[in-house]
Amino acid sequence: MPLSIVILAAGQGKRMKSDLPKVLQPLAGRPILSHVLDTAKQFNADAIHIVYGHGGEQVQKALAAEPVKWVLQAEQLGTGHAVAQAMPAIPDDHDVLILYGDVPLVRQPTLQTLLEQCNAKAMGVLTVVLADPTGYGRVVRDNAGNVVRIVEQKDANTKERAIGEINTGLMAVPAASLRKWLAELKNDNSQGEYYLTDIIVMAVRAGMKVNAVIAPTEMEVLGVNDKVQLAQLEGSLRAERARELMINGVTLADPARIDIRGKVTVGRDVFIDVNAVLVGDVELGDRVRIGPNCYLKDCRIAADTEIHPNCVIDRAVVGPRNVIGPFARLRPESVLHGDVHIGNFVEVKKSEIGQGSKANHLTYLGDATVGSKVNVGAGTVTVNYDGVNKHRTEIGDGAFVGSGSMLIAPVKIGPNANTGAGSTITKDAPEGKLTLARARQVTIEGWKRPQKKPKE
Repeated sequence: MPLSIVILAAGQGKRMKSDLPKVLQPLAGRPILSHVLDTAKQFNADAIHIVYGHGGEQVQKALAAEPVKWVLQAEQLGTGHAVAQAMPAIPDDHDVLILYGDVPLVRQPTLQTLLEQCNAKAMGVLTVVLADPTGYGRVVRDNAGNVVRIVEQKDANTKERAIGEINTGLMAVPAASLRKWLAELKNDNSQGEYYLTDIIVMAVRAGMKVNAVIAPTEMEVLGVNDKVQLAQLEGSLRAERARELMINGVTLADPARIDIRGKVTVGRDVFIDVNAVLVGDVELGDRVRIGPNCYLKDCRIAADTEIHPNCVIDRAVVGPRNVIGPFARLRPESVLHGDVHIGNFVEVKKSEIGQGSKANHLTYLGDATVGSKVNVGAGTVTVNYDGVNKHRTEIGDGAFVGSGSMLIAPVKIGPNANTGAGSTITKDAPEGKLTLARARQVTIEGWKRPQKKPKE
C-alpha cells in the first residue's frame, strides 16, 4: 500500500523557555525532529510531510538537506487542523502514518506493527499504559475491549480519568477516510481546538475497526514539553546506546557515564573509560582503549591505539598502535600513521604524521607533513600563519627537531636533518645537517633588577 507520513512539528514549546523551536532542541547532539525523521525514513514512504509553524524558518534551515515536503500551519488550531494542512498533497489510496516531531524515541518495529493494523476497513492507534496518566488523553474501550473513543484530560469525567491506557497521538489511517473525517471535526471542547483524536469516534460510527497497539515501553512514546522531560529522554537514549555497545563487546568502565551522540562502530575488546563523549560517526578498531574525559567526533581510530585521558579527537584519522595524550588535541584533516606518539599538550591540525614519529610534549603541528621516525622536541611550533595565509611545513624522514624550535612556514626540514634547540628556522634545513639559528647570548654587566617603590 502506498504510504505518506505526516510529522506534526508546529508547536511553539513555551515550556522550553527557549528561543529555539521545541523540535530543534538538542537530543544526543541532534535536533529532536531529526530523530523522528531518521525513523520515518526507514519506511521509504512516497512522501514525508512536515507540518511546521512557530520558528518555521529555523526548522527548515536546520533540516534543509532532508527529503521532506514542508507544510505551513499558519494558525495552531489543534492536531486535527495540523494534519488537514498536509492532506491536499496526499492521494486517497495512501495509508497515512501520523507522527509527532516531539516524540523522538519511537522505534521502527513499533510503527511497523501500527501500520499493519491499517487497511480500508481499519485504522491503527498507538497507546501506552501509564502508572500515572495525568495530563494525557484516555483510551475508552467498550465491554468487549474495542476502542470507542479517546477523551482528553480536561474533558474526562472521574471514571475516565482513572483509565491507565493513554493515547500517544500516533496513528495509521487510510487517507480517503482521514480526509473525510478531518473535514467533519468540531472544536466544541475546552481548548477550542480541532482534536485529531475525535476521528476515532467517527471511525467507530462508520463501522471501521479501531486497532490499538500498545507500545512496548513508556519511554518510546513520551513527548518532550520541557527541559526536565528532555533530560529524561536524554538519559534513556544514553543508557540504550551504552547497552548496545556492551552487547557488541565493548567494556565500559561505567555505563552511566558515557555519552553517545551518533553512530559508533567497534571492533573486539574495546575499552572506554568514564565521561567519554562520542559524536557523529566514530570507528574504534580492535583493542582500542579510550581514557576518561575524552571527546571523539567523526573520527577513525585503528587497532591497538590508546587514547590517554582528556584528549580531543575531531575529524581525524588515527592509525594503529598510536599513543595519544594525555591532554592532546587532534583537529580536522589530521592523519596519523602507525606507531605515532602524540603526547601531553600537543595539538595537531590539518597535518599528516608518518610511521613511528613522535611529538611528546607541548607542541603545535599545523599544516605540516611529517615523515616517518621523526622526533619533534618539546615546545616546537610550526608557525603556519602570516596573518593572511596558511603555509605548510615539511619535515623529512628521520629528522630531529630540537626543543623550542620555531619552524617559520613555508619551510622544509630535510631527511635526517637536525635543528638545534631554541632555533628559529626561516630557511630550508638541508638533509643530514645540523642547522642552528640562535641569537648570541649576552650578559649585561652592572644590571640591576627593578625594585618596587615602597607604599606610602
